[in-house]
Amino acid sequence: MDPNLLPGLINTALRNDFESLDDLVKTHDLDKAALLERLQEIGYEYRDEINQVRTMPHP
Repeated sequence: MDPNLLPGLINTALRNDFESLDDLVKTHDLDKAALLERLQEIGYEYRDEINQVRTMPHP
């Protein structure tokens, strides 16, 4: 999958269908740690307080 699509797909699912990332990964039987690691590799992180994947702040 094109890594540029992943954050958008996750955010769309979170906005439309799931109350949290935990709900999303349970429903789709995904490895949460692997998903978070992949997001981090492409410069994104999940923010629980807003239930979205966002770009990581630059140090």
